[in-house]
Amino acid sequence: MTSRTCISERLRLPVISAIAVSAIVLSACSGGGNPQAGPTGTAAVSPAQSASGSASATPSATPTPKATLVYKPADAKGRAQNVPVPVLPKTAERETKDGLIAFAKYWYTTLNFAYETGNFGPLDKITATTCALCQKVRPGIVEWNSKGRWISGGLVKANGAFTEFTKSSAGEYQVTTQLEQSAGTLHRADASIEKSVPGSQVLADIMIVRFVDGHWNAVNVDRLGA
Repeated sequence: MTSRTCISERLRLPVISAIAVSAIVLSACSGGGNPQAGPTGTAAVSPAQSASGSASATPSATPTPKATLVYKPADAKGRAQNVPVPVLPKTAERETKDGLIAFAKYWYTTLNFAYETGNFGPLDKITATTCALCQKVRPGIVEWNSKGRWISGGLVKANGAFTEFTKSSAGEYQVTTQLEQSAGTLHRADASIEKSVPGSQVLADIMIVRFVDGHWNAVNVDRLGA
């Protein structure tokens, strides 16, 4: 099976965002002005001002506010732009039931990030190489984020995560996620469409997770019933 076929058939799978995302790039420009200066570098003063002894300073220009680049999702015209890097919630930093649930939901934001950008950095940072789902979808995501191609839609939303929060003898926890995925389209570099897949509102994954050295790590993720 080619990588193109893999991603075409598995747009329904949450894609592993190159895991962990990049920070929003801020572009800033600022301007400023100096008071008018005379030949000697002192502020120019009119005769009337000299007589009164009260020269008013020339107001300086107001600095231009910093501009935050705006996120634009992928569409039929082109790939996603200025995709924000996922930020791990504070709750997900703790080895608690709420922390595990928060981490599981966060994991899918890094997956989406990879889907939109082809960048697996954030995802890889919190996922072991044993992740089955990652290995299934990664080649296709890489292919469809190269040579001018892109993916629109197909993003995953974690509507719920459920766990009994019971640690196994191997030090692992299990969490099940209830997901929905939007319709997705694979676009060629010339903007023509390779494949379109309808969305799905009923998906479920199982995730095996460990808490090691103060943070969660997904040992394995796979689709239930696949």
